[in-house]
Amino acid sequence: MKEALYYQKKDNGLLECNLCAHNCQISEGNYGICKSRKNIGSKLFSENYGKICSIASDPIEKKPLYHYHSGKYILSIGSVACNMKCDFCQNWEISQSNVNEYFYLRKYQPQQIVDKAKLTKNNIGIAYTYNEPTIWYEFMLDTAKIATENGLKNVMVTNGYINPKPLKELCNFIDAFNVDLKSFDSSFYLKISKAKLQPILENLKTIKKRNKHLELTNLVIPSVNDNVNVFEEMMKWIANELGEKTVLHISRYFPRYKMTAAPTPVSKLLELYNIAKQYLNYVYLGNVSLSEGNDTFCKSCGKLVIIRRDYLTKIIGISENGSCSTCGTNVITN
Repeated sequence: MKEALYYQKKDNGLLECNLCAHNCQISEGNYGICKSRKNIGSKLFSENYGKICSIASDPIEKKPLYHYHSGKYILSIGSVACNMKCDFCQNWEISQSNVNEYFYLRKYQPQQIVDKAKLTKNNIGIAYTYNEPTIWYEFMLDTAKIATENGLKNVMVTNGYINPKPLKELCNFIDAFNVDLKSFDSSFYLKISKAKLQPILENLKTIKKRNKHLELTNLVIPSVNDNVNVFEEMMKWIANELGEKTVLHISRYFPRYKMTAAPTPVSKLLELYNIAKQYLNYVYLGNVSLSEGNDTFCKSCGKLVIIRRDYLTKIIGISENGSCSTCGTNVITN
């Protein structure tokens, strides 16, 4: 447990957490929406500091990041809790728990994580993932600082629901982001995720302005966020505001947590995939095995440069600096 950053005391005895856009007003002995930040003696504490539910060496493609140090591995760590309440959450066992409800947590210090990352074969750094990393901000920030000092990369896999000031501080140490852009419909966020869309859009623009590597994931849920017109508007916004080089992963939904709808039809995934390719250079399909939507072709010359089969990656046309070996166009970040 560690005293939290980004909160202020209010005149009525409440503490206002300013980490994310909920700006929770927290009374003595209670938590914010994320169930991880608690008012104890008129101070706000992060209860999950250093408490890890999972630690593993993953292919970087599993985050998913397809254009960032392709073929490498990254040490992935996660804790419990989240600042959203998505009915379809694929990791609800950890995201909707806190440290008092999840009994399989191990305690680590930031330096221990960095030391482990340095000893892991073919590893480029640390990914903060599995649950929403924003809500253990203090541990992520402390670890990322040490990792940067040791020449390691930091990756954040996130829902993007964080306030501007803590995000800007974090951008000093996070090198790459995969942000889950769940929908382009504000009502979807309010109803299904109990959050707001606009702060996420603003944060995506901030990440872009800070020249961080950015990839997006969109989980497609039948009859919930698969409207073709809304999806196309989202593609236009991404292309205009973030650039046509922004990598998009369209991911297949499977019934989990409170949502029982059947898995996303492959035909719908392909329909959205073809729309997205009209606006973005690099679009991929996730959670489904198809003959298309996995490999990378250079946008300029059309050469096949990366072959992917599940999480097995074969680089066949990329130079050491991340450019296409045929025409010299930059394809990935190395």
